[in-house]
Amino acid sequence: MSDGSLQADPAQLAEATKGMSDEELDAVLKDMGAETVLKNIFSGMEESFQPDRAEGINSTLQYDIATPEGTKSWSVKIADGTCTTSEGPGDDPRLTLSIGLVDFVRLIFNQAQGPQLFMSGKLKLQGDMMWAMQMQNYFKRDF
Repeated sequence: MSDGSLQADPAQLAEATKGMSDEELDAVLKDMGAETVLKNIFSGMEESFQPDRAEGINSTLQYDIATPEGTKSWSVKIADGTCTTSEGPGDDPRLTLSIGLVDFVRLIFNQAQGPQLFMSGKLKLQGDMMWAMQMQNYFKRDF
């Protein structure tokens, strides 16, 4: 059920993926290209950042996302009321999350919950696990 015309806009992608199986979502993500999907999602994270919820935070979060082309690392730096994302590993990340692309998309779009992914082994955490729960609140997730 892959739809090559589906846009990588995070809100559109979130809505379109709600009824998809993991296999269908995987096919759509392959058609769109992991790089395009990730760039749009991380750009969207900057836009959905809520600085008032992250006061006093100066930390970096790293995502290691398994894609068909290999693991893609992205970092999210929260400091001085701003959020910046960049491709590549972060400098001294407070937390590193390792996850597959389909599960990452579901997590970001609120279609899967971090604790359940962690308990099932689909999400691995290295670093400050308590911060993993807190930092979710720094972003609007109203998809």
